[in-house]
Amino acid sequence: MSPKSDSFKSFILDQLGDLRGLTCRAMFGGYGLYLKAKFFGIIHKGRLYFKVTASTTSYYKDHGMKPFRPNAKQTLKSFYEVPVDVIEDPEALTNWAKQSIEA
Repeated sequence: MSPKSDSFKSFILDQLGDLRGLTCRAMFGGYGLYLKAKFFGIIHKGRLYFKVTASTTSYYKDHGMKPFRPNAKQTLKSFYEVPVDVIEDPEALTNWAKQSIEA
């Protein structure tokens, strides 16, 4: 991982500091975010993705966000990119994360 992606990972973990029990593990060229044993987020190439449900996907689409696409042949529609304005607001980001964790 490049220093840039490590600093983004550190920033995200700081922003989600209110989530007790948050862990981060290296996976498929990025990082997986877990709360206790629940996998809910992906940090990949300087972007953050959260798990979505039928009821939460619209929040992401309304912000023009796209599903996680690790490569040209693979798209995971169960994870969508988190908007920058949400990432920059720790309270909003924590709320979006909690919705993902409950998904």
